[in-house]
Amino acid sequence: MTGPLEGIRVLDASTILAGPLVAQILGDYGADVVKIEHPTRGDGMRGHGLDKDGEPLWWKMISRNKRTVGLYLGDPDGAQVFRTLARTADVVIENFRPGTLERWGLGYDVLSADNPGLILLRVTGFGQRGPYAKRAAFGTLVESMSGFAHLTGQPDGPPTLPAFGLADSIAGMAGAAAVSMALYRRQLDGQGQEIDLDLLSPIMTAVGPGVIYADQLGIDQERTGNRSTFNAPRNTYRTEDGQWVAISTSAGSIAHRVLELVGHPEVTQEAWFATGRGRAQHADLLDEYVGSWIAERTRDEVTAAFEEAGAAVAPIYRPSELLTDPQVQALDMITTVDDPELGPVRMQNVVWRMGRTPGSIRSTGRALGADTDEVLTGAGLSESEVAALRERGVVR
Repeated sequence: MTGPLEGIRVLDASTILAGPLVAQILGDYGADVVKIEHPTRGDGMRGHGLDKDGEPLWWKMISRNKRTVGLYLGDPDGAQVFRTLARTADVVIENFRPGTLERWGLGYDVLSADNPGLILLRVTGFGQRGPYAKRAAFGTLVESMSGFAHLTGQPDGPPTLPAFGLADSIAGMAGAAAVSMALYRRQLDGQGQEIDLDLLSPIMTAVGPGVIYADQLGIDQERTGNRSTFNAPRNTYRTEDGQWVAISTSAGSIAHRVLELVGHPEVTQEAWFATGRGRAQHADLLDEYVGSWIAERTRDEVTAAFEEAGAAVAPIYRPSELLTDPQVQALDMITTVDDPELGPVRMQNVVWRMGRTPGSIRSTGRALGADTDEVLTGAGLSESEVAALRERGVVR
């Protein structure tokens, strides 16, 4: 069985982090992804995160299923090589500041004149136009602007940023969906298109209804820590053995089961208990009932009791605990891949399971320029032309 994107060719000229994640997802589902990197510096993702024996571990994951070409687009000859590659590509992904591709003679007007079916995904912090368009932007900035940081943290504490690339990751998944839509549309009319993907829009959507609340009610949501303004009990609770669990009771039936389990069925008869908002207004009381019960039991005892009662609970895991979780193992959410430098490595598997055209991990992230000759000669350049470009430092 092959992935649904078999036969689709992608040029990934982007870096840190949303664009490369789009390309990773497309590659996971069968696309032939060619990673374009600066011939001496490489992609900045190579220097992000931890390494083992000099091998960048995050790179092994984010650049899986990609061939890599070292190519300097700022050189006219390098730009011409890129233009040649784009003629037979289905998708180009870039995240340069607006106007950069145009300055190199690689704007969509040029690329689409060569290849009318080309889809160009342009990833930036704030979009291709507007007063912020040319600002330098990273996920941290849009996590701050989106309302996420404002809503995250304890009520009496500072706004809190995530410890990982949240905005970029959400945008990466959104970008993969956008490209898939554009590919579908191209099947109908044969035409490609530009896609303007900023980092701010996807995380603003993920943050929820804050904007419509501000517009219609004139209020801003505030930080509530691990509690929710929509339902209770909803919090994190410490167990007798020093571990933590999380509980959510978005459904009223689950809230009933939780309070019956912890020995307080009488509170379920209160009028306010009938709605999530009413329960949230009595969160102190409900947290006391639930928290004191959990504090007298180990994490395993708590999760077993909740499961038997049909209530919703989950352990708060460290990453290492995901490796041994039975549900994660049952669905192969973390899978083992052979890496030429490190041997067997475990990483997150493809993000959804398709019955007829499943995705797969065929290779981990490769060495800089490992596939330059193969890709460029496959695009029609002669060995002598590639050698001349290499001599000038345009390719690696």
